[in-house]
Amino acid sequence: MVELSAGGARVSPVVAGAWRMDSWGWSPAERLRWIQQCVDLGVTSFDHADIYGGYTVEALFGEALALQPALRERIQLVSKCGIKLVSPARPGHRIKSYDTSAAHIVASVEQSLAALRTDRLDLLLIHRPDALMDAAEIAHTVQRLRREGKVLHFGVSNFTPSQFALLDAATPLATNQIELHPLQLAPLHDGTLDQAQALGRRPMIWSPLAGGRLLAGEDTAALRVRRVLQAVGERLGCPAATVAYAWLLRHPARPVPVAGSRRIEGLREAVAALDVRLDAQTWYEIWQAGQGQEVP
Repeated sequence: MVELSAGGARVSPVVAGAWRMDSWGWSPAERLRWIQQCVDLGVTSFDHADIYGGYTVEALFGEALALQPALRERIQLVSKCGIKLVSPARPGHRIKSYDTSAAHIVASVEQSLAALRTDRLDLLLIHRPDALMDAAEIAHTVQRLRREGKVLHFGVSNFTPSQFALLDAATPLATNQIELHPLQLAPLHDGTLDQAQALGRRPMIWSPLAGGRLLAGEDTAALRVRRVLQAVGERLGCPAATVAYAWLLRHPARPVPVAGSRRIEGLREAVAALDVRLDAQTWYEIWQAGQGQEVP
């Protein structure tokens, strides 16, 4: 387990992302087996959002967990709220929008708890920045949910440094879950990871393999990065995917990757990166492939 911040929020060094579970076509027993295999690998934290699978994935996970309720004490559940999708599951949503009002946050948490069949979320994240975000209202809401024991820790996802600072001043944030990989380098240079390092808040990283593009994409940039990842992997004796995760882990902000794979071998490749440390030249070799040019 690693601590995301001084506030005590703890997750496994690699987190399992369940956002595509609705497309796996698995029975509850097969989903439970996947959860158990993750735990056996030391991947004990599971990343959700209320909207995943059109508001279905949390219930699929909860259905599996209900087959072995005692497993809840060995895992950490992360979920996100704040996005309203147009969906048959939410007939009141007229357009896609964001909502971080107290009423929406509380309702989302109650729905996630029921779907996941649990009494608490270990970590709740605001999924996307809301232009109408009222930091004081969110802080009050989070304090209420903590008092009730329904949310143990709180953070955000996809926030800019200024948005993070605004909400963090009202209520301490455990993490900012962001997209980062060699084809998405902006957080390295826009202050996001500088802030994370300065505050000692370990960022969580979604889509660490660019949604599979690093390993299977056929566009010029993906092919260029993959060639370098494979070459580094040959030098180090590990798969390209492990190199990609090691590239993330090399940053001093100490990122925590969210590996969204139903393949246990894919999760094993992510966990293997915990034992791989890239030297600076190799790290910049991969950065250069992603950027498409040398450093200035």
